[in-house]
Amino acid sequence: MPEEKNTKFLKAYKMASTTDQRFPPDVLLHFYAYYKRATSKNGFYLPPTSVGDLRSAFKVNALVQVKDLTKQEAQEKYIDLVEEYIGSVD
Repeated sequence: MPEEKNTKFLKAYKMASTTDQRFPPDVLLHFYAYYKRATSKNGFYLPPTSVGDLRSAFKVNALVQVKDLTKQEAQEKYIDLVEEYIGSVD
């Protein structure tokens, strides 16, 4: 079952990466945070930041919101997000 979920996650990632659709910033942050949480190798991922970098601050905030999810849960939420905004992941 985990291998099947991983395959579905990879398909969802490909769909999200190749879509021409435009999304609001908050949806993009959800895509970002779920993906990073699902693929982080050493636990919790933090993006490089520079002082006064508002974009990085939003990314860090999004990551903090998903820090308690397991990698499997993050993959499932990512798939759900793709299905909600892009289409069915088969």
